[in-house]
Amino acid sequence: MATYLINHLRIPGDIPNEAGLSYLEQVEATVAPYGGRWLAQGVGDVVEGAWPGAVVLMEFPDNAAAKAWYGSAAYQQILPLRVHNAISDLILIDSLADGFTVKAFAEDVRRKLADV
Repeated sequence: MATYLINHLRIPGDIPNEAGLSYLEQVEATVAPYGGRWLAQGVGDVVEGAWPGAVVLMEFPDNAAAKAWYGSAAYQQILPLRVHNAISDLILIDSLADGFTVKAFAEDVRRKLADV
């Protein structure tokens, strides 16, 4: 099951500094061995609420691969370039099972509430 990395990214001044650019130049090489790939990156069109900054959306083959990449020596070596020069809220979330519907999810919640 694929796992997605979502990074709500805020860069002071909206333009990466030298350290941020160095991070960008190196990060792809750390991701490749774990099957990670970028799906979306940039400033989105906010249609509700507030979303200052940009988003980075990546896909990994599974949760283990995503965590192995994040904890890898190669990534940990460049991680300070990002965390000291940008503000990030970063999460991993697994993809949904085939056939998932929000209606079925709501029905399952209703069943569980009735059993309480």
